[in-house]
Amino acid sequence: MTESKSAGAKEVWITGIGIVSSLGEGLDAHWDALNAKTINIDDKRFAPYIVHPLAPVSFDAQIPKKGDQRQMETWQRIGVYAAGLALDSAGVKGNQEILSRMDMIVAAGGGERDIAVDLAILNADAKGNSAPGFLNEKLMNDLRPTLFLAQLSNLLAGNIAIVHGVCGTSRTFMGEEAASIDAARISLARIESGESDIALVGAAHNGERSELLLLYEFGDFNLTGKFAPVWQRDDKGGFALGSAGCFLVMESREHAEARGARPYARLTKVVADLAQRKQPGAVTKSLEALWPKLGVAGDKGNLITGATGAEPVTSEEKAFLRQHPGFAVRATGTMFGHTLETQFPLGLALAALSISRGALFPPNDPTGFEVEKADAPDQIVVVGVGHWQGEGMALVEAIK
Repeated sequence: MTESKSAGAKEVWITGIGIVSSLGEGLDAHWDALNAKTINIDDKRFAPYIVHPLAPVSFDAQIPKKGDQRQMETWQRIGVYAAGLALDSAGVKGNQEILSRMDMIVAAGGGERDIAVDLAILNADAKGNSAPGFLNEKLMNDLRPTLFLAQLSNLLAGNIAIVHGVCGTSRTFMGEEAASIDAARISLARIESGESDIALVGAAHNGERSELLLLYEFGDFNLTGKFAPVWQRDDKGGFALGSAGCFLVMESREHAEARGARPYARLTKVVADLAQRKQPGAVTKSLEALWPKLGVAGDKGNLITGATGAEPVTSEEKAFLRQHPGFAVRATGTMFGHTLETQFPLGLALAALSISRGALFPPNDPTGFEVEKADAPDQIVVVGVGHWQGEGMALVEAIK
């Protein structure tokens, strides 16, 4: 039995998409790269670990003030840049009347550490040069005012407000992949209920960070050695971190039509769960419980997943996907790497882009699990399963 929407719920359109990643920047560059089955990796800089590095970007195009850029670390620059692309895409860039009341929900991690300061402190201590007060002196003098030992998560939203003038309500969610699932879910609910007319929703991630690789190595999550597509990784599995930013402009149909906006697609439903994962198969059961809540029409269709490649969660997700053999699956982790908070917005963006272009991008999977799909999609399911916690799904549809 599917869940019904409340009477009078507003239709929610995706009217703006901004993406920057290892495949490039903007919608045309990404569409071309996906159709060319492009994968950009760096297996040398952090060997034996593999990353999907950010494509060359001129941040000046969306962050014109050098002073603004200097006080941001890379993850923030990526996010502010992608947010600017989304506002451009929606046709609201510089529109102060709309921006002044545009809501913002951002999913963010713990921010970047200043590795140079960390190393200086550790080296001094190892050499016996850390006299009393040394640590406080380093923290007072060597870190920017915006840092403690890592950048605050809500600085991304703050900098989007400063640079782009998005000045409605602001929320920042933490919690890795689950944070962005909830960001989309709550944005949808607010617009459907009439609490919000238009919102900027998304995330950013810099995967080219040695301290992140160290963190995930402690959990044995990193892909090492030779790159392989998500479905071709062995039982040990692992993810290759990716750098990417993705933001969406969502708004009510009435608001979009009143300003003559061109929509990419409709966001119909977002559902989320938090399985305890104490027993094998918990993720499969969680996804099975979420599926009927989406209201998917028929047993054939299209599905974009942010499957990480980490185990055992990817195998459990795959077991669920095998229950829906009529759905053409695409795993974004193969092309983009795993971008944590950005993975779910990225899936939503690619679903909306595919619907607007009248085609699902081709498979990039030598195992044959992903199959060709020639029909123009009118529904795409987006699946997000956290490498450690959190599951969610969304339904993106063509506008009728």
